[in-house]
Amino acid sequence: MPVYLDCNATTPIDPEVEREFLHYIREEFGNAGSRTHEFGTRAKQAVQKARDQVAAVAKAQRDEIIFTSGATESNNLAILGLRDHAEKTGNRHIVATAIEHKAVLEPLEYLATKGFEITLVKPEPDGAVTPAKIAAALRPNTLLVSVMHVNNETGIIQPLDEIAKALTDHRAFFHVDAAQGFGKRIPYLQNPRIDLISISGHKIYAPKGIGALITRRRGYERPPLTPLVFGGGQERGLRPGTQPVALIVALGKAAELAARDHAKREVRCQEIKTQALKAFRSIGGIPTGDQTKALPSTLNIAIPGIDSEAVMVALKDLVAISNGSACTSANYTASHVLTAMGLPDDHIKGALRLSWCYQSPDPDWNQIIQTICALQ
Repeated sequence: MPVYLDCNATTPIDPEVEREFLHYIREEFGNAGSRTHEFGTRAKQAVQKARDQVAAVAKAQRDEIIFTSGATESNNLAILGLRDHAEKTGNRHIVATAIEHKAVLEPLEYLATKGFEITLVKPEPDGAVTPAKIAAALRPNTLLVSVMHVNNETGIIQPLDEIAKALTDHRAFFHVDAAQGFGKRIPYLQNPRIDLISISGHKIYAPKGIGALITRRRGYERPPLTPLVFGGGQERGLRPGTQPVALIVALGKAAELAARDHAKREVRCQEIKTQALKAFRSIGGIPTGDQTKALPSTLNIAIPGIDSEAVMVALKDLVAISNGSACTSANYTASHVLTAMGLPDDHIKGALRLSWCYQSPDPDWNQIIQTICALQ
């Protein structure tokens, strides 16, 4: 089997998370909404514990955690859920970045068809947006600022603290899509000026199909979200439906392990990145973006004169990698992220994304490089 190096698409399940998940599939299968027996009580207690575990990573409160199916749903709830408030207040302007995931950009495109004004701020060539440009885009009627924590294609960490500071005297809500950064660079998401945080379980070693939206109170006021679906009243009425207890427990455990082990995991990821950079630079590989601003678990890199599709085909028996977001991997159009960075066409066409985790084995870098050299 090839070595899996596509952890930004999804991660393997952590063994401790898997044990918790299976226990609540097989043994503790009660409905957390059942009030008349012990099965329901234990399920509810497990869900509440998971809220605490997720909340602890962001220094949030238990009642600020809304469980969803993943970051895509959380992003939609954060953005579209503010629409009614925007209509009431007349604040119909939104600032985001041009490198956001499609789960942010497409809800914004929808709002644009309903009369909202959307300003997309481009990043610098290093892959990060400039806080001053975010601040300059603000208007008195700006409803929301949405900036991702870590870019899914480049691994570049965005300057959330500086952006939060720029919003100090503005009432706009601050949303962060933290699908790639939650549990990895923890202090960034603990800034109390961040109102809404989207997370996804399968990026932090939990199963697919579970995530959360953190809805941090500002003083005593919650973000004025309205639900996108109705029926049942679960999750403070914002995400109705029977709670998937086993998945929620798994996310809670994954969050707990991230808080406990993130430093140790980062050391292992940096070891792999050091090896990867050395290998690719030996054949002229050009990293995408400023690597001092990138997660140690991601490397986006281009080899001059070689198309990324050809490389992926040649390496398919050695490593599992990608050339962009898994959500658009069936579409071979140029990456909107790398295009927004202003990179040359040959770099964009040749860019590969490798992403790994603390569970990843060392690939055979010599064999990888020899295979790529055969294409030149």
